[in-house]
Amino acid sequence: MSYFSDLYIDGKWRPGGEGRRFPVIDPADGTVIAEFAAANDADCREAVDAAARAFPAWAATPARERSEILRRTYEILTAEADTFAAIMVRENGKSWADATGEASYAREFFRWFAEEAVRIPGDFRLSPAGDKRIVVTRQPIGVSLLITPWNFPAAMATRKLAPALAAGCTVILKPARETPLTAAYMVDVLERAGLPAGVVNLVTPVPTGPHVAAMLARPVVRKLSFTGSTEVGRELLHASADTIVSASMELGGNAPLIVLPGADLDEAVEGAFAAKMRNGGSACTAANRFYVHDSVHDAFVQRFAERLSAMKVGCGLDPANDLGALVSVTERDKVADLVDSARADGATVVTGGTSSVHGAFYTPTLLTGIEHGTRITSTEIFGPVAPVIRFQDVNDVIRQANDTIYGLIAYVFGEERQATAVALRLDVGMVAVNRGTLSDPAAPFGGTKQSGLGREGSNEGILEFLEAKYLALPTL
Repeated sequence: MSYFSDLYIDGKWRPGGEGRRFPVIDPADGTVIAEFAAANDADCREAVDAAARAFPAWAATPARERSEILRRTYEILTAEADTFAAIMVRENGKSWADATGEASYAREFFRWFAEEAVRIPGDFRLSPAGDKRIVVTRQPIGVSLLITPWNFPAAMATRKLAPALAAGCTVILKPARETPLTAAYMVDVLERAGLPAGVVNLVTPVPTGPHVAAMLARPVVRKLSFTGSTEVGRELLHASADTIVSASMELGGNAPLIVLPGADLDEAVEGAFAAKMRNGGSACTAANRFYVHDSVHDAFVQRFAERLSAMKVGCGLDPANDLGALVSVTERDKVADLVDSARADGATVVTGGTSSVHGAFYTPTLLTGIEHGTRITSTEIFGPVAPVIRFQDVNDVIRQANDTIYGLIAYVFGEERQATAVALRLDVGMVAVNRGTLSDPAAPFGGTKQSGLGREGSNEGILEFLEAKYLALPTL
């Protein structure tokens, strides 16, 4: 398979200005699958300039035309679904099922925002005093810098690209250095769908921080949309302050999963499996802490352990494998270190708990005997590890679930009325009740506290890339 491995600036594929490249590694076997162009300061400047030049014409493009480009992009990604998935497997390591699932989810953002592009809301009404007509219109915010992570290299990009383009913004896309090939492929698809030159630009700066800060310092850059760690999010907020860049951020998580007394155990186990093992646990939405009521704890642990131990681990290109590699050996070792620390804190490994000799694989792992507040319950694991905490009091478990700086997502299993009551008391932006997944392009995605700012998806996602403008008109 051949890959696009250059920068994309002003409608042209080109190497970095200094000719430097960095390796893209298949984490399943450690092989180098591509050498991607490294952008320097001049490359990043040119990308911003290209986006600025293209902005007036793209903003003035009729919404229907923008919509049709997004719809064609969706159709190409649908026709090339296997290619889309295979690129993700090679550079990210995820299983074939996870990759095909992400390919399907990712392309849906182009379909959804193709429809939202022609439905941007406004307002027209008489003022309460009767002295004027209040007209509110919305205009594209401007040049937007989109920064995406490695764990969902397609979906995190399309969740930003689609609403930005639908709104009439031009963009600079900065993917994670571990997974630039998926981003480059999507840019190629957008080009084939008819996107004009300069509307989307792709850069992979090395080193990242200084070049991103320099782009944010350019007054023409008016929007930052970032998905990644809370630590990096804080740094980007500081970098955005001098020019008052509008920032949307989807940051870290520490998702609690609560199994209440009386929960349907079959439903809870399957839901827990989906909430933990989607993308091998490398997801901000992954269940990170499992609080299971004493009355169902032992049965839940037994069934969940059986479900995890039955998983087949191996290269994601083989559809028979249920769990692929983590994105790197470094990430695998971080997960292993968290399990070792839990063991030191008195945890019992029910199943799993081992790293591969070759490749960045880690076995699906279930831990019991976990105490709330230990390192593994306060760290985003980002791997296939499920620490289970026994509880007895529902009010206390709600307190423990909320005892974190994060507030992205939670999961609750139980009788519907009680589960919904608990869900409403959790300080998070999203709650899945009696189900293990909830992401949907039609629903607002985002969190509270230090899990982020703003929302992606739904009709709210496009509003992040629009500015409201109020016109005071004479009465008729």
